[in-house]
Formats: sequence, C-alpha cells, structure tokens
Amino acid sequence: MKIAFLGPHASFTQLAASQLFPEEELLPQGNILDCFHAVERGEVDKAVVPLENSIEGTVSMTLDYLYKTPGIRIEAEAVMPIAHHLMVYPGCDTEHLEKIYSHPQALAQSFHFLDSHFKEIPKQEYSSTAAAAKHISENPDRNLAAVANQFAADLYGLQIIHRNIQDIEQNHTRFIIISKQQEEYTNDALEILGEKSGLLITLPEDHAGGLHQVLSVFAWRKMNLSKIESRTLKTGLGNYFFFITIVGKWESALHQNALEELAALGTDTGFLGNYKEFLLKS
Repeated sequence: MKIAFLGPHASFTQLAASQLFPEEELLPQGNILDCFHAVERGEVDKAVVPLENSIEGTVSMTLDYLYKTPGIRIEAEAVMPIAHHLMVYPGCDTEHLEKIYSHPQALAQSFHFLDSHFKEIPKQEYSSTAAAAKHISENPDRNLAAVANQFAADLYGLQIIHRNIQDIEQNHTRFIIISKQQEEYTNDALEILGEKSGLLITLPEDHAGGLHQVLSVFAWRKMNLSKIESRTLKTGLGNYFFFITIVGKWESALHQNALEELAALGTDTGFLGNYKEFLLKS
C-alpha cells in the first residue's frame, strides 16, 4: 500500500505516518494539495496531513482541501506531541549566526525562546522544518540554524544546540488519514483516545439565526460537538462553510435523522466519516 505524506523526509508528518503505517511505502509530497491530488488521482491509497496544532490552530489549507475535494474521507485522527530543537551544522560559529530557518508554525511556536535568545537574528520561513534542516546541511560554510525535530537532526547530520525550545510544553499536532474509501483504520500498537464524526456544512444563505438553526439540530439530540470552525468560501466577504466534529460513535438512526434535518434546513452537508483518534509518540 502507498501512503503519501507532507514531506520532505524527516518532517513531523513523516514521523506521524511512520507510526500509523510502519509497514507501508511512504511517499513524500511537496505540499498539502499534492497529498490530496495523489489520493484523488489514485496515485496512492491514502495520505497523512496535519489538521491542527494546539498553539497555532487549524491548518487552513487542509480544511480548505477537505471542502474542495469531493469524495475525500477521513479514516482516522492521530495526535502527536511536538518537540522543536535549534540545530546547526557541526562546527558552526553559533556566536555569529546569520539566519534561522523553519516552517512558519515552528517559528511561531518557538517565538519567545528565539526572541529572548536570538532577537537580532533574522528568521526565514521555509516550506517545512525538515526542508529547513536540509538547507542547513547543504550550506556548511555558512553560520545558519534551523528549528526542526530530532529525526531531521539525525538524518542531515546536524548538531542540536538548544532542545525543546517550543514556548508551550503541551504542544501537540493533530494529523488525519485521508482516502477515497471509507475504511476503518485500526492499529493495536496505538492508544485510542476516542471516536468522532466530521461534517462540512454550508448554509443556504446569510440570514439571522441561520447558524443557530444548524446547531440546534445537534443540541436537542444531545450530540456533543468537539469542534466548530468557519472558513471563508472565497466567494465574497461573509460567505463561509463550517467544519464540525461530533464526539462518539455513529448511531445510524440518530445521526441520519440529524443529516435529514440539516437537509430540510437547506444546508449543503458533506459527511467526512466516523473515525477513531489515536495517540502517537513524539
């Protein structure tokens, strides 16, 4: 089985994918859209992409492509603790660093440490933490640093000069497995945190009480919502779709009746699947 993931090698997404699919072929992709396209075109069976970080919030690109790519389903969620380290090429003059590279979210998640210890050093956003580490390894003659993980340091032969520089200890990223087939993902090696269902809802028009009507569908049925997030439809100001997750097992009668009531309200509702949430190792 072929599994796409947001690359390059040594990215946090590869760490997640390697735990979710330890025996499968993992194929790095250049960006999140490439992961969705690979699944949509049948080039891979599934893909692993980041959905949310506990500090920086939702990965908007993932949410947008869940909405824009018909037929894509979520098979599972996985939560992984995130540890950021500051690394350089061995022999680097750390007293005269030129620039620090990393993914925008990693730089944001380490902002206070970098601001207090390396305030005057320019920060350069890069496509991923692993790509930043690779860039450092390819420029050994320059005094550059990267914020990345242990796997990246090992892969590219870099020296970690500061460990665990993330500003908040409880830094976790939520990943999802996406596919075109709604299959039940199981993994006896991982702890199950819970079960949920995902919905994408578009209101028929902008009117007073519209969102309240939608939420009432779940409220009177006592369906617990763990997430409600709006994203712009990019068709004009004030036009949004909503990503909603419902806690618990899918009960055919209760949940199907909820979908029917949503349809009666004129909403466009996409069902992303019922799936389990797993805990990964850092």
